[in-house]
This record gives sequence, structure tokens and C-alpha cells, in this order.
Amino acid sequence: MLVLEPIYTDGLAQISYLVGDSKAAVAAVIDPRRDVDIYLDLAREKGLRIAYAIETHIHADFVSGAQALAERSGAEIIGGCSADYGFELRQAADGEVLELGQVSLEIIYSPGHTPEHISLLLRDGQQGDEPFALFTGDTLFNLDVGRPDLLGEDSTKQLAAQLYATLFTRYLPLGERVEIYPCHGAGSACGKSIGDRRRSTLGNELLFNPALNQRRSEGEFIDWLLSGMPEPPRHYARLKKLNVRPATHRHGPSLPTPLSPEEFAKRSADHRAVQLVDLRSILAFGGGHVPGALNIALQNEFVSWAGWMLDDQRPIYLIGEDSQQIQQATLQLYRIGLDRVEGYLRNGMTDWQNAGLPLASVGQWTVHELNRRREDPQVQVLDVRAPEEVEQGRVPDARHAFVAHLPEGLEQLDKNRTVATYCGSGYRASIAASILKRQGFRHVVNVPGSWIAWQQHDLPVETR
Repeated sequence: MLVLEPIYTDGLAQISYLVGDSKAAVAAVIDPRRDVDIYLDLAREKGLRIAYAIETHIHADFVSGAQALAERSGAEIIGGCSADYGFELRQAADGEVLELGQVSLEIIYSPGHTPEHISLLLRDGQQGDEPFALFTGDTLFNLDVGRPDLLGEDSTKQLAAQLYATLFTRYLPLGERVEIYPCHGAGSACGKSIGDRRRSTLGNELLFNPALNQRRSEGEFIDWLLSGMPEPPRHYARLKKLNVRPATHRHGPSLPTPLSPEEFAKRSADHRAVQLVDLRSILAFGGGHVPGALNIALQNEFVSWAGWMLDDQRPIYLIGEDSQQIQQATLQLYRIGLDRVEGYLRNGMTDWQNAGLPLASVGQWTVHELNRRREDPQVQVLDVRAPEEVEQGRVPDARHAFVAHLPEGLEQLDKNRTVATYCGSGYRASIAASILKRQGFRHVVNVPGSWIAWQQHDLPVETR
């Protein structure tokens, strides 16, 4: 009997799959994440042996769990053909079939997102000889396709052309009824604008996916695909390199050390040598925080912005509401290869304030107050959204500096004047405000609600 279990990972918006045959008691895991206990537990629950750990491609947005899963389950690692791999795996050929009892997975060479990309056609003997589902990895999503620009400008157009061929000569001839199981859902930066559905059909995508429903020529497809492509997150290049090396930390993240306020202050004194991350909400952070801390609130966006803003070379120290929040943040950082979480502030800001240690703060303005004060010569309004967002409209006369590049663009701002930061909702604006405070800006305010609230109240908009 067919087993098909999707495993969704919040934050990463990543989907892996356990697929197999319960009668034959054998299964494969497709695109496993780094913390692999969930697959082992699921296999035990269903009485399955994991025979294969399959990589559709060399991932850029999370650390692969294929090596850890193979070590702990005895599975064989299967991937596409690439000379970049630095560990042992079977590089499968186009058309090769992996047998899982009555269930089988046929390898389809499907370059475009990456050169070595493979997809997997699913057949079940109880449902005839024809394939009924396709695991597309990062080539085809609901309402979107994979981005071809993660290996650099030199290969982008070639990969875009290969993606066109994969979609139109390999996928669409399979037929409209074939179900689509992608590696990502909405929120992942592996596409431009992935839709909300975590599964689809080729027929649905042919109707509603703008990559497929316009019947563009190859050249038109490439031009359309590359226009307006957002900048890839900073950590993607690092993870590309990490995922072809022999794996480390295969048994989960280390538990960071709880630190007294005094020890925390001592370890975090040099802000250039360590990374302080405050996980609390933007309003809690604004009310009072450890000087020098970066506010990346533990919400759904956390793992993406941690990847953008943190590096893997310096120790990370966390500040949260409770130990559960610390544990969750440590796990999410582990999933993107940020393993140097070396401590956290015991009992959070309660112990810090009771110890009488220094506090920093960030002011909070509503959008109405920002509108009243934006023309004040002592106020600098800073839009920290991505360039493609700013093109759709901004607060009149606001300066722009994408938050990911703000540390390199501080010369445009006057440290002696108030800086009011805004973004889409206030989340990235609080990251920006914390950067400015750390860099010695004395008067910094964040705008909770930011552009969402600004538009809600029909306040003035400038377009350029």
C-alpha cells in the first residue's frame, strides 16, 4: 500500500516527503532537512525501513539532512550528477528507477534551478503503470518556478534556458492529471512568488502559473523569468558550499549555555567579536534591550532574516522570553548551518534589569506620527524594504537602504538626527533600528505596522 507523507518545515517553507510501500515495509525520504528525527520517528511509526535518502539538487536555503539520515538509518544517498559532491552518494542517471515494493520512483534529469537537478516520477502498481505524481524539487512550484540565478551571472541565462526545456519538454508531456509535489511553499525565496498551495497538478499550473500559461518562446521566457528577480538571500551561497561537503553535527544542535547577566555582559562586551540576537517582539525590544543586540523576532520570518544578517564564523548569544524560545531559535539556526550558538541570557531581560545593567531602547511611532513628522528637518525617514517593493511606492521623500545592506550604507544618514525606519510590517524596520543603535545612532524610532498600516490609512505615497 502506498505511503506518501509530506513534512512541512515552518520558516523554511520547505517540504520533504516520506514515500514508500507499507506492505513491502520500505521507503525513501526526498529532500530531508538537517534535523532528521522526524523521518526516523515516522518510519518507526509506520514500520518502514528507509532505503534511500534522495536529494533533488544541491540545496541553497537549508542544510541537507541526507548524510545524517543515511548514517542513522543505513539509507543510500541518491542525487543528480555533479562533480561538486565531496561525499559518497549514487549519482543517478536519467530514467533510472528506484523500486520500493509496488511503488517506484523514476529519475528525471531536470536542470534549470541547478545543473544537477533531478525530479522523481511516482508510480504505484495498484494504480496502473502510468505515473500519477511528480516530485519537482525546486523546478516547479504552485504559481511559480525555481530561480536560475543562484550560481552567479555567468550561468543564469543557460540555466533559465534549461529550465524552459525541463518544463515544456519533460514535464508538460506527462499530462495534466499528474500531481505536483514541490520542495517549497509560499514564503521561500527559491522562487519569485510561490503560491499558497503545497501541492498542485500540471493541469492547474498550466492554467494559472504565469511561467506556463503564456506559451512564451524560450527567449521570451528567459526575459520574463529574469526580470524583477529579487536578490538571493546572503546565506544561500554559503549553504551551497556547505551542502557538498561531508556533514558535521549530524545528531542535532548543541544546547547553548544559560548565562547570568554578569557573564552574559562579559561575553558580549565586544560587539564586533560576537553576535547578540534578541528574539523578542519588536515592541518588547523597543521598550528595553541589551545594548548592541540585533532584534530578529522569533516569528515565521526568523530563519530567513537570521540567514541574511548573521554569519557562521562568530559566536551567537541569544536573548529570549523563555528557554522554549531559545530552544526553538537554536533549532532554526541549526537548519541553516549557524551552529555557534554558545549561550543565552538566563531568565531573559528580567534578570538583566534586576541586575541594574545598562538598557538601550528604540522609540515607536504610529504611521500617523510618522506622517506628521516626516517633513521635520531633524527627522530622517528610512525605507528598508527590498528595491522591488520600493518601486511600488514609498513614504514621500524617504531615503532607501535595503536592511540587508544597511551596515554598508550608513554614510547617508546623520547620527545626530532622528532616524525613523519602516518596512512592510515593522519586522525588518526593527532589525534596521537595532543596527543603527549598535552603530551609535542616538535617536532611532521604528514604525510598527509600517507600509501595511500606511496604505490602510490612505496616507501620501510617492512613486518614482
